[in-house]
Amino acid sequence: MGLAVRGYEDLPVLCLVKNIAIWKQTKTGLKYLHSARILHRDIKPGNLLVNSNCVLKICDFGLARVEEPDSTKNMTQEVVTQYYRAPEILMGANHYTAAVDVWSVGCIFGELLGRRILFQAQSPVQQLELITELLGTPSLEDMRYACAGARAHMLRRAPRPPALAALYTLSVQATHEAVHLLAQMLVFDPAKRISVVDALAHPYLEEGRLRYHSCMCKCCYNAPPAARHYSPDLEPVAPHAFHDGWERKLTSVHQVKEEIHKFIAEQLQTSRVPLCINPQSAAFKSFASSTVAHPSELPPSPHQWE
Repeated sequence: MGLAVRGYEDLPVLCLVKNIAIWKQTKTGLKYLHSARILHRDIKPGNLLVNSNCVLKICDFGLARVEEPDSTKNMTQEVVTQYYRAPEILMGANHYTAAVDVWSVGCIFGELLGRRILFQAQSPVQQLELITELLGTPSLEDMRYACAGARAHMLRRAPRPPALAALYTLSVQATHEAVHLLAQMLVFDPAKRISVVDALAHPYLEEGRLRYHSCMCKCCYNAPPAARHYSPDLEPVAPHAFHDGWERKLTSVHQVKEEIHKFIAEQLQTSRVPLCINPQSAAFKSFASSTVAHPSELPPSPHQWE
């Protein structure tokens, strides 16, 4: 892949947001992940890779996990880069859903429209302040996922009205349909936030869907003399949910290495297009020597609410 999404900020927004169909591809990818019960938990511009043909791939699953159906079980809050972190995580929710990925996509959508990070703060508390400046003060119902300390903090603040009309000032390309979709992704209550399935049905993405499936996708194909055969399922789902039980069988580094070697060997025996790595690439040396993310690249620790 050529560039992360942020590298496309120098291109015209019309080309970026509508004609290249970035958002259609992003949401299609998330639909597939969420149908497999996988939460990415670190959607950000650097993890959306776009090649020279404007084909997008979601990468970096280092913070991903299987969805937790039991709401009584705690989930870590040290996920998602702060600028793209959903309010329920900022407010100390012990359990969350795939809606956190939708919030992140909404933040990126607004960022590429406005050519700046939508909520750029120095701390999680300041991040929450910027969110309430746009969305207004949430109701108690909207904060039912938050911890008691975070709710108390919000109730001590002077009430703020919603200011969603400000989204129209992000760009001349912030049309009514674009803002309507963005506003449904940036919803405080995760239960009221639009799902990727419903987002894919939004009119704003229709042009992107047509362009993507007319010349960019691999699921549709041309047949002589000039007919285009379209897949019956333009946004497929996973054939089955992902189960992480196999991970519990890996009790040593040696076993992990063996499984990785076995997987690579199996891929080489298939008819898929082989993975090609260019050792002359400027990024190859850092890629080859990289082990884990540096501390500065990891999501900051959550705020300790009193």
